[in-house]
Parts: sequence; C-alpha cells; structure tokens
Amino acid sequence: MPADTEAVPRRSLGAGLGLLLALVCAAALLTALPDDDREGGRPCAARGIASWSADPGLTGAFARYGDDASRGDDWTGGDGTHSVRLPDGRVLWLFSDTYLGQVHAPPNPAGQPHAWRDMSAPFVRNSAVVMRRSGTLERTLPAPLFPDPAPRQWRWPVAARVEPRSPGSAERVVRVLLWTRTTGTGPWIYGMPAATEVATLSLPGLRLESVATVLDQRGVPDPARRVLFGTTAVDRGGRTYVYGGDDGQGATRRAYVARVPRGRLAEPGAWRYWDGSRWTRAARPRAVLGDGERRGVGSAFTVVRDGGTYVLFTMAAGTAGLTRITSYWACAPTGPWHGPGKGFEAPLPPDGALRQDTAAYNPQAHPALGGGGRLLLSYDVNWLDAAPATAQAQVSRNVSLYRPRFVALRLARPR
Repeated sequence: MPADTEAVPRRSLGAGLGLLLALVCAAALLTALPDDDREGGRPCAARGIASWSADPGLTGAFARYGDDASRGDDWTGGDGTHSVRLPDGRVLWLFSDTYLGQVHAPPNPAGQPHAWRDMSAPFVRNSAVVMRRSGTLERTLPAPLFPDPAPRQWRWPVAARVEPRSPGSAERVVRVLLWTRTTGTGPWIYGMPAATEVATLSLPGLRLESVATVLDQRGVPDPARRVLFGTTAVDRGGRTYVYGGDDGQGATRRAYVARVPRGRLAEPGAWRYWDGSRWTRAARPRAVLGDGERRGVGSAFTVVRDGGTYVLFTMAAGTAGLTRITSYWACAPTGPWHGPGKGFEAPLPPDGALRQDTAAYNPQAHPALGGGGRLLLSYDVNWLDAAPATAQAQVSRNVSLYRPRFVALRLARPR
C-alpha cells in the first residue's frame, strides 16, 4: 500500500531527535485516542482512498457472460454483488434480484444502440454464478438458489463465508447470509425487512442443505428500526464480525455489528450483538456509525481489514450518494469510526443522457480477487425511477445498466 515517506537522518543526533519526536507524537496519539480506538492495546493507522481506477477486466467479463447468446436461460443481469473464494480456487458470485433469459444484439426495439432483453425474460430474487480458478465465468446455478420462504416474501443473499461445518471440523461448507424481505408499500416499495437468515451450501457441489433464521425482526413494529445483518463480514482470529444496517429513511442509515465464532454462523445462540458497551446475547444492538444526517451508511456497505485498521466503504450521504463512494476507518470492529474521508465518483454509463437517470449503489469489496496492494471493489448501477416497473423496463432496454462494475483501490494514510 502507498505510504508517506520521510528523509532518513544521516547523523545519530538527528536520529535521536527523530526518535524523540516520534515518541512524543505516539504518546500524544495514545492520549487523543479513546481506549477502544485501538486493537491489541495499540493505535492503528488511519486509512483512506489514496487512488482508484476503473477495472475493465471483471466489468467486461460479466458483460460478455451476460450477453452470450449460446446459453439458453442463465444470468443476464443482477445486483447485490457479493463473492466468496472456495477452497478449490473457484469463486462463487451471489446476486439479489436477477434477470435470466437471453440478450439480443442492438438496436433495441426503441432504435437505440443497446443490447436488450425481452420484457418477458425470467426474473428471480437471487442467483449464483460460478467462476473458474482461471477467472472465467463458467455457469449459473439453478435459480433461484434460495427459494422464497412464503408467498410475498423473498431472500436476498449478502455476505458469504467458507467455514468449518462445526467448530474444529475438517469439513468445510459455505455459509451465506440472507435478507428476508416482505412485500411493502410507501417508502418500502422494494420490500420491508423481515429477518436475517443463514444458508448452508455443501462443498464442492454447492447444494443448498438448510436455512436457519438467526434474527427475526418482524416483531419490531417500525420497519425503519429493523436491523438486517450480513451486508459485509470480516474475519479476525476465531471470530467473524457481521455488519448490518437498519431501513431508516433519513439521509443516511445506521450501521450495527455482531460477532460469531468461526463455524457457528448458522447457530442463532452463538451470535453476540454490540450494545454500545459489550457483546450481548440479547438482540438489542446499538448503532456503531450513523447520525441520520451527515455520517452513516447507505442501504448496503462493505468493511475490510487493512493491517490493524478497519475500513468501511459506502455511498455518501444525501444526493451525493447517488454517485459518490466514500469511506470511514476505525481501529476496532465496533469503532469509533472516523470520517467520512475523501471519496470518488463511481463511473456511470458514458452517455450523458443516461448519467442523469442512473445511480450507483451497493459498494462491495472482494479481497480474494485483489492483491499487490490493490483492493477490488464492485458497485451496482440502476435506473432512477420511483416506479419499479419503469426502472425494470429501462434496464431491459439497455442490459449494460443492471450489472456490476469494478474499480481497483489503493489505501493509504489520508493526507
């Protein structure tokens, strides 16, 4: 990762003064940071977005896969992009709302120069695409992979982890966190939050074995206060830290965190929730980030660990969040979180007429696909319209809209 550089003193006196100044600065930093703003008793290094660039490789790979007319009925577009590296080197890509079917070459029925799909194309609530070790997208698993739990309810997959079937077991399985949502009206036209579930997939076959409910929120009267976990997860030691958010309707939403011993994600009794001062069994989490106005998270966000620093990426607050990705950092999974930091404008379709009608959302990190100091981040693009049917028509007339796009980031100490 890029870092600030300093001239190396040539004389021992200079070295001594440099060491003294370093000790004074370190002491001041330790005094300035709260007790919980460190990891292992030490302060961590501030981290932010130092640079970024579009990554055409994976963006193009999903475009080619979705446009491939040789496949009869598989993935042609989706959002909610998450990934997990499997033990044999393959990557499992998970998507929420997904279009199947086939894509037709341009022009579309409106005479525009876009590849398109029929409005009658199959639409499912979730899907999964398998990528070979070589990086080639290979196949779409039978969709939907996670069936609807009941009429007017559906499941959206979010973060996933490969973990022991049970603590200490040599057998590995894939655990996929799911958001269960129910049909809603008003501000919840895309569904009301209902519950967090965990699905277990077999390895290497990726067969769905079971689905367990870990946090049912349907008893919370106000849907805006319901918390769903799984938008992102971070491993540290023998635990997995699972982040979630509420469905608040303000400028920003609030972020929460739970932790689970490795191998026990599918056990509701193993989950512990941060209540602001300690980890508790009772599912009454307290927000670790978000004031409902300038600071907070979007409907989905992601967290990675860079050394001893936790870095959170989300869409910016307010209308800037339609295109701008920003970040926060902390020394512990519970925070306190510093920021928002310097962000960047997510590249949208180059057509000027389209840019004003589209938005970026759901930034997600893919650490298993980075390397060399590069962090790969995806985001989704959709058509801006309060009527879902209109948005669906637009993304079918131009299939390039409803697919993941990727950027490569480098992190460093903010200047």
